[in-house]
Order: sequence, then C-alpha cells, then structure tokens
Amino acid sequence: MKKEAEFEPRPCMSCGAMNVIEFLDLGQQPSGNAFVAREQTIDEPLFPLRMGVCESCWQAQLLDHLDKETLFEDHPYLTGTNAPIVEHFGDLAKRLTQKYNLTAADLVMDIGCNDATLLSKFKEQGVATMGVEPSARISKMARAAGHVVANTFWSRDVAVAIKTTGIKPKIITAMSVFYHVSDLHDFIAGVEAVMERDTLFVVQAVSLMSLLAENQFDHFYHEHTCIHSVTSLQEILSSHALKFIDVEETSVHGGSFIATFAHLDSGYVANRSVAAYAEKEKAAGLEKVETYLEFGERARDIGQHLREMLVELRADRKRVYGLGAPLKSTTFLNFADIGPTLIECLTEVNDLKIGKLSPGKHIPVVDERLLEDEPDYYVVFAWNYLDYLLEKKRDYLAAGGKFIVPFPDLRVIDG
Repeated sequence: MKKEAEFEPRPCMSCGAMNVIEFLDLGQQPSGNAFVAREQTIDEPLFPLRMGVCESCWQAQLLDHLDKETLFEDHPYLTGTNAPIVEHFGDLAKRLTQKYNLTAADLVMDIGCNDATLLSKFKEQGVATMGVEPSARISKMARAAGHVVANTFWSRDVAVAIKTTGIKPKIITAMSVFYHVSDLHDFIAGVEAVMERDTLFVVQAVSLMSLLAENQFDHFYHEHTCIHSVTSLQEILSSHALKFIDVEETSVHGGSFIATFAHLDSGYVANRSVAAYAEKEKAAGLEKVETYLEFGERARDIGQHLREMLVELRADRKRVYGLGAPLKSTTFLNFADIGPTLIECLTEVNDLKIGKLSPGKHIPVVDERLLEDEPDYYVVFAWNYLDYLLEKKRDYLAAGGKFIVPFPDLRVIDG
C-alpha cells in the first residue's frame, strides 16, 4: 500500500517529531463555515485540506492551518440549535455537579463557550459560571443569557490576565474545542496558568478510534486542527504538569470521549478507564500507519459512491435535499464534487445559515420549518443526530420518504 503524495516535512504539532505522514488529501476546500450570501458572485478562496498522522506519538493532525480569525471571529455555529447537544449538556452539567460536589461557591469556566448552553445548564445546578468565546456576536448571546464572558481567543497570556482578577475555577471545560487550536501547548499552558491545585480540566473530543472505525472523514476540516486519541493526549500531557485521571465514552458527534485532567500534585488518582481505553485504541490499530492509509481509501470510495448514486437519482427525476448544513457537510460536498444540480438545497434550523449558500458548492440553505413539500430523498449530513432525525422525520419516512446515510457505509433507510 502506497502512502499519499510527499509533502514538505514539518514538526508534529504535539511531540515535535519530523515524523508526520499524509494519509488523506481532501483537495482544495473553502473555510467550512463561511456560508455565502446569495448576492455574492465572486468565488470564495480555497485552501488545501490534508490530514496526516505522526508515527511517533500518533496524533492525527491537519497539515494546512488557516488563521483562527478567519475561522472563528464570525462563527455561525450555535450550540443551542442542536436539541440532542442541549440535552447532553444538561446531563453532563448535572453529573459533574454531583460527582464533584459543586456548590454556589464554585466556578465553572467554559473555554469556547459559544452561546453558553453548557454554562446555562451549570447555572441551573446553582453553580457560578464564566465563559471565554472569540466570536463577538455569539459572546453577546452568552452575556444575554446571564453569564460573564471574555470575548477573546484562549491563550496562556489570556489565562494569566484572568488569573490576576482573582478567578479560581473549580472546573474548566472545553467541549469540542481542544481540537480546534493550532498551538496545543499554548492552550494547555493557559489551562495550567489558571488552575488551582484542585481544579479539574474536562475535555470533550471526537474519538479518533470511532472516526476511523466509522469512516467519518467529514470530521476533517480546517477548524479541526487535529483529532485526539487517549494515546496522543497522554503523550502531550507528559510535557505539562497535568495528569489524565478519567475517560468515558459518549455517542455525541458520532463517537466522542470525555477526558478529565488534574494537576500532577493534586490528590486525584487516575482510574482504570484511561489505560483500558488506550489498550482498545492499540487493538484497533491506531499505532499502525496502514490503519490510516486504508481509512483514506475508504473515504474516497464513499465520496465517489454517493456522487454516483445522486447522478442516478437525478436521471430518474428524483428530488434530493440535504438534511442539515453542518460544517462537515462542506468537507463532504466539496470532496465528492456534489453541487446544486444533484442536491437542490440543504435544510436547517440555524438562522445564521438560512438564506445563504453552502461554502464552495453554493447549495441554497433553506429553513426546514417553512418547507412546503419534501423530497424523495434526504442525504443526512447531520448523521451524528441520526436517531433524533429518524424520530423527527418519522411521518416523512412512513409516507415513503428515504434517508441516504453516508456512514459507516453508504446506505438508504426508508419507512
């Protein structure tokens, strides 16, 4: 099996070794959340999107980074529009509050707090809250929900400034954020700087093991600078004064884990879950180059097969919509060269995307609440909420409608 095309060597973003190999080239892609105004006629800029893995520490990582201002300062993602995530955050806040005996005297600080959905769930538990959020527009939403929010990107310098104000968080959270940064070490150094001896750092991350097993190549986009495994996190933590004390699996985002870290000199002791998860990763082949190269081949096959299916449906005069316009749909649509001649529109409930065109392929995004009719098929781009969508669209499926689900293998679901 051959490796992908050679590229200019660069150090691993985690361990620094010049040992990163490319395993999937997703082509020239737009910034995935840069939805285009309908009146915009110019082509948006495209950037290379390639994934690699370090053969020293097994950190899967983006080979081509965009600047964080381009990606996040006008971010259209809103946590509160995703009903399953709202429910998940409610359960998580309640569980952490009970597990660590949080009270009104304790503070939870959420890095990348978005519209403060998670913080609001902690507030319902009677816990004090603070957020850090780079988007000015979304920061205002979080403040309107009653939270103190620093409108800035997280860094060690920001953490030091926060520390001087007397802020002493009991728990620091980073939900689907810790794999959105290009400088992992600066991020962790910031966490260290603001932590007290008994502070916990709780991270929710897409699981590399699940991603590879389920062929979820659309999790790769410019915002996701890397995808973590427990193994790679253990490696990077070894260079910082933190220890890995707990990990639990969750189905969120198609397969994620929630990892908890503490100061090396704290009284917290690692439980068996961390070593057990790392053992599962090794058994799944996460420390073998062939695992990643074979994944790349499967990704190309899925993209090609979906396009071929849509061409056939179009020839049969079937109407096809996209269900959801998540960022990962941009990766899929551009990688597979699927545009409005094959998918008429993408349906959404996020007002920041409705009325615009999808990045790169310019498929109209419409309000699913205002649809007058429904198509013969939906391609489920928000596949990570499939169970929720099956229930939501139960009547549509019962009436003969069909779902095309890309992962783990391309399949059609009907009533």
